[in-house]
Amino acid sequence: MTTITAEPARSVPAKGIQITEKAIGKIRSAMAKEGVSPEQGGLRVGVQGGGCSGLSYNIRFDSQPRERDRIFQFGNVRVFVDPKSFIYLHGMTLDYNETLMQQGFVFVNPNAQKSCGCGTSFSG
Repeated sequence: MTTITAEPARSVPAKGIQITEKAIGKIRSAMAKEGVSPEQGGLRVGVQGGGCSGLSYNIRFDSQPRERDRIFQFGNVRVFVDPKSFIYLHGMTLDYNETLMQQGFVFVNPNAQKSCGCGTSFSG
């Protein structure tokens, strides 16, 4: 089972979005498994209203970027972020953790003022 969790930021926020090597490896293998072309497609990371803290992280594959997306390149992995989501996600780091209890992507977001227990919801 893959889960998405959020953690408070541990360092000075970077410009844009950062992804750890471990997360890049998981994204790359999932893209291959899903048949997503690295040349045209990528990982879409966003924020939507809802969840117990007001905003929820949203992560999925997309076949191509949209017109106003910010595009971040990490080797052959591209990440697409729409302008509204970027307000809440700039400076964020996407990581991947594996423990005995759970595995999944972890959002380390300096813009999250409060997170809930489920780890997929925050307030900004």
